[in-house]
Amino acid sequence: MITVTDLTKSFPMGGQTLTVLKGVNLQIQRGELIAIVGASGAGKSTLLHIIGTLDRPTTGTVHFEGQDMFHLSEGEQADFRNRRIGFVFQFHHLLPEFTALENACMPALIQRRNPADIEPDAIALLQEVGLGARLHHKPGELSGGEQQRVAVARALLQKPDLVLADEPTGNLDTHTGEALFAMMRELNKARGTTFVIVTHNDKLSAQADRIVHMQDGQIV
Repeated sequence: MITVTDLTKSFPMGGQTLTVLKGVNLQIQRGELIAIVGASGAGKSTLLHIIGTLDRPTTGTVHFEGQDMFHLSEGEQADFRNRRIGFVFQFHHLLPEFTALENACMPALIQRRNPADIEPDAIALLQEVGLGARLHHKPGELSGGEQQRVAVARALLQKPDLVLADEPTGNLDTHTGEALFAMMRELNKARGTTFVIVTHNDKLSAQADRIVHMQDGQIV
């Protein structure tokens, strides 16, 4: 589904150049759950952001079903992200003034879809992630694990082909993190949605279909 070819990413820093990715090649098959692991600074998050078109490579290409993602305009990339990619970050980024249901609906509301058309799907997703009784609670009334579950439901609302998760359990206690990862594994199997998850947790990464190890900006 996704082919990453000869990807490099460099940043100017104090008159010098910091190279974070150094010729990364990776293929991701539809329906896989992949864990990307490695020490801090290995380039994991940078790779994830480029795959999701949140950042641009210095050189190299990312093809999604044969389409070169960086030949698209910024507007086309934004539309592609909204329709076909879901994101889950270490910090849930929920809007505090909105309920769990409203937060889960947000990607479709950005597309100006009718709330009445999308709420049934959002409710079904929140029920699927165990939050059927918390639909009208705001983030401040939810635990950290519940907030991340809302973020997962939000990521899945548009029925994306791909979910990119960057340390989604990083701010959760061990039990809650394991439960969240198990839920994503179940969703991956039930829906066939492809998941690429950056994690430092060896116990969780061992449950993935494939583990991609990164070191010093390269896949090793």
